[in-house]
Parts: sequence; structure tokens; C-alpha cells
Amino acid sequence: MPSLTSHSPGPAAAGTGAPGTAPSRPGRDPFFDNAKYLAIVLVAVGHAWEPLPGSGRVVETFYTFVYTFHMPVFIIIAGYFSRGLELRSDRVWKLVTGLAVPYAVFEIAYTLFERLTGSPAFPLSPLTPYWLLWFLPALLLWRLTTPFWQTVRWPVALALVIASMGAVTSNIGEDLHLQRVLQFLPYYVLGLQLRPEHFDLVRRRAVRIASVPVCLVALAVAYWAVPRTTTSWFFRRYGAEQLGSPAWTGVPVTLLLFTCALLLSACFLAWVPNRRLWMTALGAGTLYGYVLHGFVIKGAVKLDLFEADIVSTPQGRLLVSAAAAAVVTLLCSPPVRRVFRYAVEPRLDRARKPEPAP
Repeated sequence: MPSLTSHSPGPAAAGTGAPGTAPSRPGRDPFFDNAKYLAIVLVAVGHAWEPLPGSGRVVETFYTFVYTFHMPVFIIIAGYFSRGLELRSDRVWKLVTGLAVPYAVFEIAYTLFERLTGSPAFPLSPLTPYWLLWFLPALLLWRLTTPFWQTVRWPVALALVIASMGAVTSNIGEDLHLQRVLQFLPYYVLGLQLRPEHFDLVRRRAVRIASVPVCLVALAVAYWAVPRTTTSWFFRRYGAEQLGSPAWTGVPVTLLLFTCALLLSACFLAWVPNRRLWMTALGAGTLYGYVLHGFVIKGAVKLDLFEADIVSTPQGRLLVSAAAAAVVTLLCSPPVRRVFRYAVEPRLDRARKPEPAP
């Protein structure tokens, strides 16, 4: 699986290399690779902001703004490129080798990393994903349910009901971060319903212009909200009561976050370049950047690099952001992908039984 939202062919795109793309766009659409690269940069920068000591209201504002939409964008695109998914034996095999196996490999790798860098008793718990690895089993579970969402009426509404139930309930537990699986589910289901014309709509010049005041208003609201609420709502990892709110608030908050995420996702996509650029090839390697950048950020934390005096200055915060963007860009590059392909995209053809002769 070359990226977090692989452009794998399916019935929805017969005759093309990217499911869901119009016949006039043969092969991979650079728009989606550009979007994935820019989104993974936001993911890495957001993760680099987390350890900042006394980050301040401005950084918290941008953190809230980015966390409103950066994972929803990834998940929507993942759903979009899963529209042609059929649970044949060969597709299930690719799901397992492309998601379950890398998850197991990196769950072990991060456990060893923690044990070798100051936490010798760090537990290996495959059912409790390490930090950023939750997305791999979540995407696997979402994709396994694809046929259901392609059959049921009003799929997005049903997914929102399920997400709201997840936000209301506080006793789901940590297994596979099922809270996140449930609360992020509507974005995947929405992606399954989208068509090329929907993305063409947000790429119009009028939408691009309108997105500027929308983002400015969103930043102003985020600035106002920082001292009044907790960013933990954006992680989708907890129920309302775990965040100190009545259980019933999980329903309106779920709907509010969904609306805000869609609005800001459209603004983000409106500014994604349509043509092939230097970043386009990097968009095909976002899985590498995703699973590997955690080592760099956690390593910097353990080396106390975030405690340096310069990090506490505005220039230092910009430096941290630029460094995170540069690191994840490097990790998505072809040379890094060649080195780590055995772990991220393992070839397990020998472990698979041959197809029976017709």
C-alpha cells in the first residue's frame, strides 16, 4: 500500500488507475497526491506542537484550527478511494498486508524504541495502538465495513448516529481506540459517497476566494475557544463525560465538529494545486511519513530538544514547525521509501496459498 489513501483500481474506475476519477483523467490524479502530502505535513506539524512547553494561545489557536480538519481530510480521501472495494480474497489479502502487518511491525518497533530510550517496562499491547498507529487498524476496520455502507440507505446519517453514540458513551475502553474508530467513521462513509464532481466543486475559483474569510473567522473562533474548552474533543478519543461534560453534549459536539471539519476541509482542498508538482510524488508515500515521523518527534522529546531556550520564542516555534515539515517531507521521499519498504509494504506472496485453477 503506497500511501495512506492508496489509489488502487476498482470497479468504480474501470479503465483508469484511480478509482472514482473521471475517465478524462487517466492514471493518478495529482490533486489527491498533493492533498495527501499537504495533509501529512499538517499532521507532523501538529504532532510537533504537542510537546512545546507553554505553547501559548497563538500556537494553541493554530493547533485547534489544524486539528479540526487535518485527519478528516485524510479519512474522506481514504473513503473516496475505497468506493470500488470488493471483499474478494485478493483484496482482503492486500488489506491485511497493507494495514494489519505494518501495524504489527511498527507496534513492536515503537515498543522497542520506548524500552531502549528510558522506559524498559513499556508494555507491548497490540490491542492498544501506540500514539499515532491507531489510524492503521481504524482504516482496516472501516474498509472491511465498506460493502455495508454501499448498501444501506442514508449512510452518512447512520454513521453520525453511531459517532454520536460513541461520544456519549465513556466505557468503550482503549482496545484499538474504538472511540476514534466510531467518532471518525462519518468522514470515511462520506468519502464513499463522494464523486469526482464534488471535488471539482471545491476546486472552483469562487470557493477558493470564499475560503479565505471562512478560515479567518475559524481562526478567530479558535482563538476565542482556546481558554474556554479542551482540544481533547478533536482527538475523538474520549466520551463527553471523560472530558468533564454531561453525556448528552456528545451529540451536538459530534455534529458541530463534523460541520466544522467539512467546511474547513473544503477550504483546504480549494487551495490544493491541481497540477503535477514536486510534492506530487511525495503524496504517494504518506504512509511512510506517517508511521516514521513519530520516532523523530518522540526522540526529540526524550533528548529534551523541546526544552531548549530557543523553542520558547516565536522564532523557535516557527523553527519547530519548519523542521517537522522538512522531516516528514524527507520521510515521504523515494530513497526513504526504498529503505523501509520491507516494513511498510512487506511482500508476503509466499505466505499466500496459490489461487485454485479454474
